[in-house]
Amino acid sequence: MSDTARFSALVRPAGLRFDAPASSPLLTAARQAGIELPASCRNGTCRTCMCRLASGRIRYRIDWPGLTREEKAEGFILPCVAYPESDVELEVPAFRGKVSG
Repeated sequence: MSDTARFSALVRPAGLRFDAPASSPLLTAARQAGIELPASCRNGTCRTCMCRLASGRIRYRIDWPGLTREEKAEGFILPCVAYPESDVELEVPAFRGKVSG
């Protein structure tokens, strides 16, 4: 997978879309698009950004992000350390519609 690949991300239920380059964590890409997803630590430990990957593929560049095996099996991800490998849809129930810019 090339780091120059670019994908699309959809935040549900808000219906917001943003450009998701393979070279950036999803949280970073959302912020660059002016979409403020819930977050705190940005290194995969606090779990504030935890959401469900409804569709698509991601990869992590750290060995084991702060998710249990059960959470991973249910499709939960940490977008602060998740890099897209395809177009993705994120279910972010904690998103309160904060869009900047």
